[in-house]
Amino acid sequence: MDASSLAHQAIVITGASSGFGRGAALAFAEAGASLVLAARREALLEDLAAECETRGGRALAVRTDVSERAEVARLLEAAIAAFGGVDVWINNAGVAAIGPFERVPIEDHAQVIATDLLGALYGSWYAYRHFRARGAGTLINVASELGRYTAPYFASYAAAKHGVAALGEAMRQELAQTGLDDVHVCTVLPSAHDTPFFDHVANYTGHAIQPPRPLHDPTDVVETLVRLAIDPRDQEIVGADGIVKIVMKKLAPGLTSDVAARVMHRTQMEQAPPAADTSGAVHAPIETGTEVSVGRRAPGPA
Repeated sequence: MDASSLAHQAIVITGASSGFGRGAALAFAEAGASLVLAARREALLEDLAAECETRGGRALAVRTDVSERAEVARLLEAAIAAFGGVDVWINNAGVAAIGPFERVPIEDHAQVIATDLLGALYGSWYAYRHFRARGAGTLINVASELGRYTAPYFASYAAAKHGVAALGEAMRQELAQTGLDDVHVCTVLPSAHDTPFFDHVANYTGHAIQPPRPLHDPTDVVETLVRLAIDPRDQEIVGADGIVKIVMKKLAPGLTSDVAARVMHRTQMEQAPPAADTSGAVHAPIETGTEVSVGRRAPGPA
């Protein structure tokens, strides 16, 4: 299967208003795909849908809060009504709350779990049932390197992404028993990329957020999502440093955990300038952070 096959695909993307989701939507549109774009920022979705159509795709914007199961169900219904069915479903929506575990309000921790884990669960459940009924389809869940690795001050986010990674594994185990060779479940684990993610996080560190280095080009993840839609694979880690971290966590878990904790604490809690607490985009969307890439990367390769 090559990229030209995407012209015949209907693709749902959650978290489509910025970052990986926006980049993937534009890339799929250029291949002629039919897109169902989901996020909480309706005006941005409408603008993105129009841009996708100028690039050769068809696009429908559906305002969706993935933490609300009924809204995810309506998203599938809208996709079927518009395009007759779904071929690829990408669970990409995500938020994070950063700070010492006890300082982050429990409501923020809970909403991170609701968006990142339950949102992926809802999308996976509806998409997988749809694919099984059709006998074909590809589910792509965007997790994180923190789905296989951990860092301090990202407790609920890491917990959610570990859950997303485990969800994909369990689904693939079940799928292997069905004989449905044309239904696929893929998990993508990106390391830190230069998206608006760090503009959207809730911040309870008492310091300005310091994105970890290196920051990678989000185009790498966009290209991975497109490639998996064409040629599904079980798991893709995007970012060489993410691969190293995950391997080292297996080989030397104690040392790896200690080094990660020290580096994160030093850069985020000791060296970063002070900043006020904020709930970011955890509970409600914010206007800032609308791009695929925000330009934080240092010159040269990351």
